[in-house]
Amino acid sequence: MGTLDGKVAIITGAARGQGAAEARLFAERGAKVMITDVLDAEGEKVAAELGASAAYMRLNVADEKNWDDVVAATIEKFGKVNVLVNNAGIITPVAELHETSLETYNKVIEVNQTGVFLGMKAVTKPMQEAGGGSIINIASIDGLIGMYGAVAYCASKFAVRGMTKVGAIDLGKYGIRVNSIHPGGVQTKILDDTGLTQDEAAEAFKNIPVGRIGQPREMATLAAYLASDDSSYSTGSEFIADGGLTAGFALEG
Repeated sequence: MGTLDGKVAIITGAARGQGAAEARLFAERGAKVMITDVLDAEGEKVAAELGASAAYMRLNVADEKNWDDVVAATIEKFGKVNVLVNNAGIITPVAELHETSLETYNKVIEVNQTGVFLGMKAVTKPMQEAGGGSIINIASIDGLIGMYGAVAYCASKFAVRGMTKVGAIDLGKYGIRVNSIHPGGVQTKILDDTGLTQDEAAEAFKNIPVGRIGQPREMATLAAYLASDDSSYSTGSEFIADGGLTAGFALEG
């Protein structure tokens, strides 16, 4: 038996990277998964790979009607919704605060912050009807500490951290748990949007305690734990998976 047997999950931003790793691991552990993204070809490919355990649907996380359609389609396909992983997110090239346009700032907030709010809102009633559930919001260590040149990204991830706690308070009476995951560096395509190469990004993490950048499956295993009944007493909490980055840098010698 898998730890997610009988669970039905919606995962956003699941066409590639961390979201795709979550979809694969959830299916491996027994869940049915609605894969959502705006990258249709890649999302459909992941769903086809997982066969009867998965389906794909396009989702713009900043569109409330689109969320309602995805939730309805998930229930029609798999019968219920137990788990939501708010994984979709964007980042922009490094730019200091005074060089960041309002357009850029609002774009990041719309996806990373508004999208999480709409997702939590959309699944509340279906999770009540299913007898409870688990919402997992993918934040970042940049929701705990600042990062140079990332004012919009940090603002959005700090907001996700706060919304997670409010969600836990508001939804606990319905048997719905809400937690946030705060990854450090993870080697996915999103790094390309920062202006760093994959090699440059990997090099930047050599001096953290673990000594390397994180991998998507390492984040997926934490999400799978929070989706499972093994984490039944965890809600409103921050789960950090950063290789020790926020503990401090390791120095040679």
